[in-house]
Amino acid sequence: MSLFTRLAEKSWEPKSDRDLPPDRPSAGAVGLSAYVAVACVMFSLLVAAYVMRMGLHSAMGHMGSDWVPMPDPPLLWINSAVLVGSSIAWEVARRARAQGRAVRASIAGAALGLCFLIGQWMLWRHYQAAGYYLAANPANAFFYLLTALHGVHIMGGLGAAGWALIGGNIRHIRLCALYWHFLLVIWILLAGLLVST
Repeated sequence: MSLFTRLAEKSWEPKSDRDLPPDRPSAGAVGLSAYVAVACVMFSLLVAAYVMRMGLHSAMGHMGSDWVPMPDPPLLWINSAVLVGSSIAWEVARRARAQGRAVRASIAGAALGLCFLIGQWMLWRHYQAAGYYLAANPANAFFYLLTALHGVHIMGGLGAAGWALIGGNIRHIRLCALYWHFLLVIWILLAGLLVST
């Protein structure tokens, strides 16, 4: 392909998988990579703010500090196990050769993702019933912010999963699986951070 042809190419126009050179990623793969990079920066900045604020708590000592760590009830770990199960289902979908098996595994992965969101809502209700309100202290505020942001990304993943399943495109299902694995890694890091304080 000549330089002029590559410069004049409209990369945003949809092409079939057969038209792409073997070494060129699809527009969806490039878009997912850019999205994951932006999300990584956003979560990294929030985690850095959390660690700095928690460090201020440690520097002040326990006397006079407004940082009160939240407990980690069993529901937090149950939700984490549900998200692991969802990621496993998406991996089965990603590796599936038959479209029917990929679709069934994707539906299972999306259903478990929805169960994770419901579990997170129940966890929030549990914390609020125990008196851990958003404005009570900075540790609570960070917990609600980080888990809400992760939940928004799960909702986005569910929307993308619905779009991929309606289209029945295995390539899109594979991209959804990679996104779901990213969400799992983010959650494991967040859960580890939130319960370590």
